[in-house]
Amino acid sequence: MAFDSEPLSIASSKGQVHEFTVELALTPPQLELGLMYRDKMPADHGMLFDFGTSRPVMMWMKNTMLPLDMLFLDQKGVVTHIQENAVPYSEAIINSGGPVAYVIELNAGVVKKLGLAVGDRVTSATISAKLGK
Repeated sequence: MAFDSEPLSIASSKGQVHEFTVELALTPPQLELGLMYRDKMPADHGMLFDFGTSRPVMMWMKNTMLPLDMLFLDQKGVVTHIQENAVPYSEAIINSGGPVAYVIELNAGVVKKLGLAVGDRVTSATISAKLGK
């Protein structure tokens, strides 16, 4: 399955801006597949899941080989919850902790390495397009 990609920035509360290239999971099949069955991802890459509306989200790591950090975002692109070091192949449910519009998956350890935190602001063309509506 093919995924389009775009640049994405995360602005930390400390004033730092971190740049990534994210693949876009937009359709139901893409949302379901996500990063499953991949054994590597470049350090500055990730995946942005766009759920189309703000709602509680549950993720899992079934068939996902890569340990991941997950950032849960509201409709404005603000990080509301973070799950670090999601365990490969785990079927444990990872809950968004409330309604979210987006999830970003990054390689495990990126959140700690960059000091990302709840309240950080994410921008990308996909998020910005919905803010204009």
